[in-house]
Amino acid sequence: MYKKILIATDGSELAQKGVAHGLELAKGLGATVAFVTVSEPFPTLAWGGAMAGYVAADELVNYEESARKYASELLGKCKAEADAKGVGAKTLHIENRTPAEAILETAASEGSDIIVMASHGRRGIGRLVLGSQTAEVVSLTTIPVLVVR
Repeated sequence: MYKKILIATDGSELAQKGVAHGLELAKGLGATVAFVTVSEPFPTLAWGGAMAGYVAADELVNYEESARKYASELLGKCKAEADAKGVGAKTLHIENRTPAEAILETAASEGSDIIVMASHGRRGIGRLVLGSQTAEVVSLTTIPVLVVR
């Protein structure tokens, strides 16, 4: 049924539940997984002020380096978990994109059969204010999404 599973993670405790669930699903089905984590664009508000070009450029470099380091460590842990379970896995770090957009594009480019991701399950004002990348993925994808809470 599912042979290629995309597991999205941001490294949070909640996302780890999605990783664990996705790996168990993959192991049970004999599927492979692709782990994806996304680094959002550097905040544009940081570019204001007279010296902004110089200060923000340094901050941008720091932001990108930190994001790459974090993604490498996170994806390394995910890959190790997959290896320990005997699940074939690859890792992907997508930079300068919104998570939902990157997850959808990665699922398409990887030929994924299902997306596994976690959600806080916010409703009402919390969802409006904080947004929901999971809700956006669910509403825009053409493949199944397994949402872990």
